[in-house]
Amino acid sequence: MVRDLGRSLGKQVRLEVEGEKTQVDRDVLEKLEAPLTHLLRNAVDHGIEPLELRTLLGKPAEGTVRLRASHRAGMLRLELADDGNGVDLPRLRRVIVARGLSTEATVAQLSEEELMTFLFLPGFSLRDTVTEVSGRGVGLDAVHHMVRDLRGSIELRQVSGQGSRFVLEVPLTLSVVRSLVVEVGGEAYAFPLAHIEHSLNLASEDIVQIEGRQHFWYEGRHVGLVSASQLLQRPASPASEAELRVVVVRERETLYGVAVERFIGERVLVVMPLDARLGKVQDISAGALLDDGSVVLIVDVEDMLRSVEKLLTTGRLERIDRRAGQAQEAVRKRVLVVDDSLTVRELQRKLLSSRGYDVAVAVDGMDGWNALRGESYDLLITDIDMPRMDGIELVTLVRRDSRLQSLPVMVVSYKDREEDRRRGLDAGADYYLAKASFHDDALIDAVQELIGGAQG
Repeated sequence: MVRDLGRSLGKQVRLEVEGEKTQVDRDVLEKLEAPLTHLLRNAVDHGIEPLELRTLLGKPAEGTVRLRASHRAGMLRLELADDGNGVDLPRLRRVIVARGLSTEATVAQLSEEELMTFLFLPGFSLRDTVTEVSGRGVGLDAVHHMVRDLRGSIELRQVSGQGSRFVLEVPLTLSVVRSLVVEVGGEAYAFPLAHIEHSLNLASEDIVQIEGRQHFWYEGRHVGLVSASQLLQRPASPASEAELRVVVVRERETLYGVAVERFIGERVLVVMPLDARLGKVQDISAGALLDDGSVVLIVDVEDMLRSVEKLLTTGRLERIDRRAGQAQEAVRKRVLVVDDSLTVRELQRKLLSSRGYDVAVAVDGMDGWNALRGESYDLLITDIDMPRMDGIELVTLVRRDSRLQSLPVMVVSYKDREEDRRRGLDAGADYYLAKASFHDDALIDAVQELIGGAQG
C-alpha cells in the first residue's frame, strides 16, 4: 500500500517495520488495521515531501516511514514516524482561526501540544482541496475514535521540517486485563495495571496542603491526592487505620494519587463490556466477575483523570480526612480566619481553638479564596482591608459560588461606621463585628449564634 500510494503521488517512499514479531491478541490486531492504514496513508500523503522539495532541503530522495511495535507495561505500543516536513504550525493556527474554532489571540498563546489536539477534531483538515487520499476531514478524529474504542490512547509529536511521530498505546488483549482490585465505598473496583505507577500506604504526616489542595511527595515531585469515593460517587467509609491506601495512576504525563479504602489484590479479569444501552458510564470502561462471583467495575483511568480536572476547575474537590481514627476531631466544626494581621489571626485562632473549633488561617483574601475552594469549612471570618483581595471581594465571590452560597460569613473589621457595616452585610455577610468593641465573649457568642458549638 505504501509503495503504490507513493508511486501514485510521485514520491519515493520506503516502509521500515520493527518489532514485527511482537505478540498481540488477534482481536486487537484486527481493530488496529483501519487506524494504522489511515496513519500510513497520512504519512505518505501529508508527511513525505515531493522529490523536488526534499532535494532542495538536502534530504534523501527516498522518504522513510517507520512502524515500530513493542510491549510496555502490559500495553502494545506502536510508533509510526516519517522523516517528512512535520506539521505546518503557522498554517494550523490560521486554519483554526479561519474555521472559528478559536480566536487569533488565544491561538497565538497555545502550546504546540495544545495546537495538535485540533487535528483530532471531527471534520478538521489542513487540505484546501479534496483528493482521493485526503482533504475530506474524516481522518484523525476517526483514528482517535477507533483507538479509544480499544481503551487506548494516541498522541502526535513532531519537529517542524524533520517529521511527525504518532504514538499509540492499546491493551495487548481485549478479553483479559491484569488489574489491581480495591475497595471503595464497600464495593470492588479494578484499576488496570497498565495505568498504575505504584501503590503505597501514606501516613497522615506525609500529606501536605499546597494552594488549598492535598499533595504528597513521590519520586521527587508533588503529586495531587484525590478521593476515589468522591470520583466514583460512593459513600466514604470511616477511616479505621492511621495510614491511607493510595493508588498512583498515570495517563501520559499526568500523575495522581487516588485514595481507596482497601487493597484487595492483583487479579487477571475477563472483561465483560457494559450494555450499549447504558451509554458511556463516567469513569468506568467495563465490568468483570471476581472468583467468588461478585461484580467488579473496571476503572477508565483516562476518564477518571478528566473528572479530577473538572472537580479542580469547579473548586469542588473534597479534602480527604487525614485524621484517621480520631473520631472526635473528625466532627469538630472548621473555621477559616482571614486577616492580614498576624496578631489578629493568632488571637482569633487561639481563642476559637480553646473552645474546641478546628481553625485554619489565611493571610489575605486571595489566600482565603484558595483555601475555600480547596477545603470545606463551617464558618468564614474575614477582615475588610487586606492586600490582593479585600474582604468585600472575598464575600462577594463566596456568595456567587453555588457550593459556598450557604456558608455562614462573619466580618470582623476596625471600621465600625454604619455605612461600613451596611457594605459588609450587603455583600453577603451574616454578621458584622467591629474590632473596636471586640472582646472574647463577643466573638465566641457570634460564632455560636452562626454555627453553634464546636462539636457537630
